[in-house]
Amino acid sequence: MRTRLRHGPRAPLAMGGLMAVPLFFCALMAASLALEKPHTIEWTSAGKLQTTWHPPTSATEARIWLWALLPPLLLLVFAFGAMLVPYGFYLVCGAAIVDALAVTHRLDRWAAHHTARFPNGVDLIPPSNAASDKVAPGEWEGKARDTALSLQYWTIGIAVAGALIVTALAVRRRWFGRKPAPVPAPPIEGVHAPDATLPPL
Repeated sequence: MRTRLRHGPRAPLAMGGLMAVPLFFCALMAASLALEKPHTIEWTSAGKLQTTWHPPTSATEARIWLWALLPPLLLLVFAFGAMLVPYGFYLVCGAAIVDALAVTHRLDRWAAHHTARFPNGVDLIPPSNAASDKVAPGEWEGKARDTALSLQYWTIGIAVAGALIVTALAVRRRWFGRKPAPVPAPPIEGVHAPDATLPPL
């Protein structure tokens, strides 16, 4: 197996590494929408429930980064294994497309839930404070959703383009490659009877 990895084609792993970059940032946007929540503190004052919102905790941020790293890491592991099988390059391209679709399959729901968790917007400043409020509720979620979809399209586009380029090169080598020139046959040595003429005296 080590020999096959050492001498096998590196194209699947290289392609997997290329597509893992936009896939990571796509997963980061999606994970932020799905998991990010403010740190809330509630107490009762004069018989009314009071709530203050604070930035997300370090544990929440760590969960977001871990979930964002998972899809590209899985793709790289798959690409490493694809070096051992025929047509591994195409398998990696297909896996990247599946990853990109899976990461963003519930973006609308996650964006709606994120907006509900941040009723004052991601800046945590209520709309009543017009002088300081810079981000309206739902504004950041819309931008994050559009960014995740754009990165999804980039990942899928790179996968499709890579598969088409490799296919075109294979067809070109098969049908339009230079054929090796025929090797000329070695010359045949002539065979003749011994000379019967006597040499002069």
